Amino acid sequence: MAREELTRLTGNGNGTCGEDDCPNVYRTASGSIVVQGDVSDAFTPPQGEGLVEIPESVLREAVRALGW
Repeated sequence: MAREELTRLTGNGNGTCGEDDCPNVYRTASGSIVVQGDVSDAFTPPQGEGLVEIPESVLREAVRALGW
């Protein structure tokens, strides 16, 4: 899946990181959520899964964008 196929719910690209590398939350066409953030080593996830960390403010912004 390409980034262009996702709906970006957070960030406007005008913040302190301008290379689309900020923590962000996206929505897929099927309604799933994709989270972009710093890789976390809090624990070892199951095979095929990964962990990321995002600031609480990013998650709150995504919730507002979804109208939840």
